[in-house]
Amino acid sequence: MLNPKLKTEMKAVILLSGGLDSSTILYKAKADGCECHAISFDYQQRHRRELQSALLVAQKAGVVKHQVVNFDLRQWGGSALTDDAIDLPQERSLDEMSQNIPVTYVPARNTIFLSFALGYAEAIAAERVYIGVNALDYSGYPDCRPDYIQAMQEVFRLGTKQGREGQPISIVAPLINLKKTEIIQLGNQLGVPWELTWSCYAGGDIACGVCDSCRLRLAAFAELQLKDPLPYA
Repeated sequence: MLNPKLKTEMKAVILLSGGLDSSTILYKAKADGCECHAISFDYQQRHRRELQSALLVAQKAGVVKHQVVNFDLRQWGGSALTDDAIDLPQERSLDEMSQNIPVTYVPARNTIFLSFALGYAEAIAAERVYIGVNALDYSGYPDCRPDYIQAMQEVFRLGTKQGREGQPISIVAPLINLKKTEIIQLGNQLGVPWELTWSCYAGGDIACGVCDSCRLRLAAFAELQLKDPLPYA
């Protein structure tokens, strides 16, 4: 469901990494009138610092509950975010970032995340799962594209009791057609606390400013002639 009709007091599970996109969808779910339950993942990612931001953003937004699920994707690696032997790309242009699926792609990560979110949503009788995939992501990541979201919606319908009984849990992707600048503009309207968010992949306590995620974030703020409130190395 890419453009859902609003219904107040729906219960929703929000995939919250602590980054710019996921923080925006949390505040969008609030604006949609949802009772918000956040879910974050500690999968031993290089940038586990994001979990601190997820906690702070969830607290600031006043979520009903914030679940952190723990599992270890370093067991098989396959990504620069879960295998330290794979170098993290730095100083790349936007064109370079969009040419191929990047080494920061984590195998099947969104499928894993959405599966956990679906289980949580069905357990608490939620009607929606919000995910922050967007136009910039799906240029490079296969599990951020509209056809993927539509396919997972069918999984939600066929693979759950709620779905089989005619009340499938909806995947809501409000950023699916938005660029990073448009996401920041939406977040500003919603009151997202950018100073609490985290985007850097590098794994330090201060954002590196040169990884793909930092560069995309900085470029978007600069294009809007806004100052990113985060300090950078």
